Amino acid sequence: MTTLLYQTDSYLQTFVATVTGVDEPNHGVILDRTAFYPGGGGQPADRGTITVGETALAMPRIKRVDGQLVHLLDADVPLPAVGTEVVGQLDWDLRYKLMRTHTAMHILCGVIFRDYGASVTGGDMEPLQGRMDFEFETMRAELVGAIEFAINKEVEAARAVRVKILPREEAFQIPDLIRTKINLLPPGIPEVRTVELVGLDLQADGGTHVHNTSEVGQMRVVDYKSKGKINKRIYVELV
Repeated sequence: MTTLLYQTDSYLQTFVATVTGVDEPNHGVILDRTAFYPGGGGQPADRGTITVGETALAMPRIKRVDGQLVHLLDADVPLPAVGTEVVGQLDWDLRYKLMRTHTAMHILCGVIFRDYGASVTGGDMEPLQGRMDFEFETMRAELVGAIEFAINKEVEAARAVRVKILPREEAFQIPDLIRTKINLLPPGIPEVRTVELVGLDLQADGGTHVHNTSEVGQMRVVDYKSKGKINKRIYVELV
């Protein structure tokens, strides 16, 4: 089982690990520990390099394969053997942009749930931009303007962002822990990771975030669309 370093330290950029498995069909390796996020919850996977000895190998993606996290490597280089010590290095520019963006999505979700009681029905993100779908019957320019003002007030509030890993029973005693319309948590998992924007939002989440909402920067609502009778989409960009 790979230790997920990003779950407790999203700012970790470099780490040392040992190869515990080789995936020849995908041309990748399994490590005993990793700081690379494999993607999920709308957040894209990390990329970076894995250095073996003096050679830095491009790692364009990490993905889940049969329950294992496989770090894909450049197809033109041989895979390191099991037992080899390697150094992982994140593409930090990409990761930090995604951390800011993911936290921005939590600000948007928290404001809309607090002010309008609307649940999330979907979402996706790229570096410095994302969209979320909510259970709204109507959406108009005045409402969108009020939402943009409110989310930027939360950036200015400089709210601390706290991550905890809780026993399942304790986590599910938290009201409104699941903000999506459908509970996407795997059944039977013993622990639940929570992300809290203190005073605004608390929900189950597996992605990476900044330490404080002030790091997000100014947010702009750049578009909104109706995606159904009670499903409205809001597009956000970070300045």
